[in-house]
Amino acid sequence: MIIPKKLTKGDKIGIISTARKISLEELKPAIHILESWSLEVVLGTNLLEADNQFSGTVHQRTADFQSMIDDKSIRAILCARGGYGSIQIIDNIDFSSLKKNPKWIVGYSDVTVLHSHLNTLGIASMHATMPINFSTNTDKAIQSLRKSLFGLENNIKCKTHPFNKLGSVEAEIVGGNLSILYSLLGSKSDIDTNKKILFIEDLDEYLYHIDRMIISLKRNGKFDNLKGLIIGGMSEMNDNDIPFGKTSVQIILEHLESFEFPICFAFPAGHMDDNNAIVFGINSRLIITEKKVILSSKIQA
Repeated sequence: MIIPKKLTKGDKIGIISTARKISLEELKPAIHILESWSLEVVLGTNLLEADNQFSGTVHQRTADFQSMIDDKSIRAILCARGGYGSIQIIDNIDFSSLKKNPKWIVGYSDVTVLHSHLNTLGIASMHATMPINFSTNTDKAIQSLRKSLFGLENNIKCKTHPFNKLGSVEAEIVGGNLSILYSLLGSKSDIDTNKKILFIEDLDEYLYHIDRMIISLKRNGKFDNLKGLIIGGMSEMNDNDIPFGKTSVQIILEHLESFEFPICFAFPAGHMDDNNAIVFGINSRLIITEKKVILSSKIQA
């Protein structure tokens, strides 16, 4: 796995959007915080453009991402927000320079498209909050991103859950938004979960959709050789007039009860204010006991 180097004070960090549009006013809180970390913020040329709901046309978004990847002075790239749109540009991007000069790609939600594709290329990335959310994030979530970017040990602790399956495991983490992972099944951006820890989260989905997606991942062998599973926020789930009859947690547990790997529910990452950073592609340790849950990771590069 290619692991980008940790950041140091004075480094340049780029902000682009591969999906929805964003305004400078919405970016200001994040710019202020990043600059307080002694980072130089560089905005994508087309970042503030608009093409209907998107942050510029496909060509403009592709150009911004490609430019940031190719610019050797940029040490990390933050995706400004999610929404929808990353899938439109992923096949237009040349990642060859990223392999030679790796840098952190950071984001969540729709950015799962990028995380998943980078995983297939053997490049580590960072599932974490985005500039659109900085003003509402908890300090813990913001500091989790800072620690991860600067190579400090990032220990995320959370409450135990009655449905947790206990255990301790050390492996690389892959994953992201469940709906996006489901949409990428069978494509060249489909992740490899073999002997890894899988992280999933989602927002505003119907319960029967959760059922369908978990079954599909299961049928595609994504759980067969898994070492562990982390369930983040399953926020604002929807139901039909005729109830599905189970919660998202119950759906997941039911389909995975035959597997022996440890499972953590209600982990503080995903579509929530307390969206802690998870580094994909580096060795991480997950400990689940009756009294505590800890996920620990540290960039060694």
